[in-house]
Amino acid sequence: QVRLVESGGGLVQPGGSLRLACTVSGYAGSSSFVMGWFRQAPGKEREYVAVNNWSRRRTYYGDSVKGRFTLTREKGENTVYLQMNTLKSEDTAVYYCAATRGSPILSSIGVPETYEYWGQGTQVTVSS
Repeated sequence: QVRLVESGGGLVQPGGSLRLACTVSGYAGSSSFVMGWFRQAPGKEREYVAVNNWSRRRTYYGDSVKGRFTLTREKGENTVYLQMNTLKSEDTAVYYCAATRGSPILSSIGVPETYEYWGQGTQVTVSS
């Protein structure tokens, strides 16, 4: 059974930084998964943050986080990290790790329905 576990959320002041981690377990080939992060604020739809396609050596970012967030993933590792810098109040949300065994086309990278595996979410609150 594939399981995704996130960690690293918390409360931070505007302008601060946090690093989230997501580890996949339960599947021998999970290092080849396309993995990424989404977030959902109260009353809003789930929003694409960043996705790594390891086989294509590409990482993609949502417009709202470009230049501030960095997704990293080491070769052969089952863990992805999301370094979040220069945080803003509008970054406040529950952050979810997502993964798929498939090979999504570029236009579907940011679509939540593309991913069959999800973590439980970790709260990030940016407030003074």
